[in-house]
Amino acid sequence: MSRILERITRMAEEMNEPIGGVPFPEQIVLEPGAVVSAAVYLEEGGYRRILLVADSHTFEEAGKLLSDRLSSRGLTANLTLVKPNPLGDVVADEASVIQVLLDIQRTQADIVVVAGAGTLHDIARYAAFTSGLPFVSVPAAPSVDGFTSRGAPLLIRGDKITVQASGPIAIFADTDILRKAPVRMVAAGFGDMLGKSTSLFDWKFGRLSAGEPYSPLVARITEEALQACIDNAAAIGRASEEGITKLTAALIESGLAMLIFGQSHPASGAEHHLSHYWEMDFIRTGKRQLLHGAKVGVACTVVAALYRRIADEGLIEWNGAGRDEVGSLLREIPDEAMLKELLAKVRGPSTLEELGIDSELAARGLKEAHRVRPNRGTLLRYYNERIG
Repeated sequence: MSRILERITRMAEEMNEPIGGVPFPEQIVLEPGAVVSAAVYLEEGGYRRILLVADSHTFEEAGKLLSDRLSSRGLTANLTLVKPNPLGDVVADEASVIQVLLDIQRTQADIVVVAGAGTLHDIARYAAFTSGLPFVSVPAAPSVDGFTSRGAPLLIRGDKITVQASGPIAIFADTDILRKAPVRMVAAGFGDMLGKSTSLFDWKFGRLSAGEPYSPLVARITEEALQACIDNAAAIGRASEEGITKLTAALIESGLAMLIFGQSHPASGAEHHLSHYWEMDFIRTGKRQLLHGAKVGVACTVVAALYRRIADEGLIEWNGAGRDEVGSLLREIPDEAMLKELLAKVRGPSTLEELGIDSELAARGLKEAHRVRPNRGTLLRYYNERIG
């Protein structure tokens, strides 16, 4: 069992929250040279028809090294380089999924291995699920917390929907590779984690206002992962061995927390809904996509500013259960300046202007983004439906 899983298991035992039956990966290897362990795992698992999914960039960053390590063990991987769309973006849409599915059929693959970041994982995990195949994760960048996910957000005819998919049977996160990831990808991973500053509040607010399910264990895992990133922001910005290890571990732990809970509540609140709203607007207007974590990080600053204003101006008169708790939780949300400072430490965008979000889209998003997930009891939804 990996150190990450051991720590989570101990935590579950301490808090008396059983996690038996959760479909954890068989192996999680987070260390320098982990790609060698991936080759050994595939050889010892008896896989002989391996489909390696990457794009032209991630193949050079991670896929080629894995392919070489497989060759040294007498294994050959068939390669699928997912093609970009007309704007030059690799996106998880119908065309990308069909490309991988056709290659699975053509090569009669017995396993799918993805060398890439979040989008490639979504494409590969859904193609593997549809084909009834296992898949293995080799992250090329510490950019998202969705490596362990069993759902895939896909663009279907321009609309983003999340569908059931396969979780990885193993994750091999090679810090030698991850440290070389582009700065913007590392900053995106940090932004995805920083978003927990508001998603954790929204989850607790949803529990109090709408009776949504809640898990103290999952909350603690997510909170500690977030704090590890905040405490190591400078090291993450330098892409030091310790900083990248801390960030990647936090991303994996956040993903495992969602796996335990079975839903995305702990890691996805109004900041994610705002990010998705912006994304869908960019799709409709034909603009190139922004990195998920970059959007989430900036959206977190926007949501935090609104929530702090709601608290400071007494705009919410909460008379339901946990009135004092809601007030206390609002005061714990970091202020906008602190969040922007943290994003700057990792050399990521921290303002709407840096993302290319104009004032009209920003204002419209705050009024309408809660409709992206209308069944979630966020404070943004409460504010728009009852106060704003």
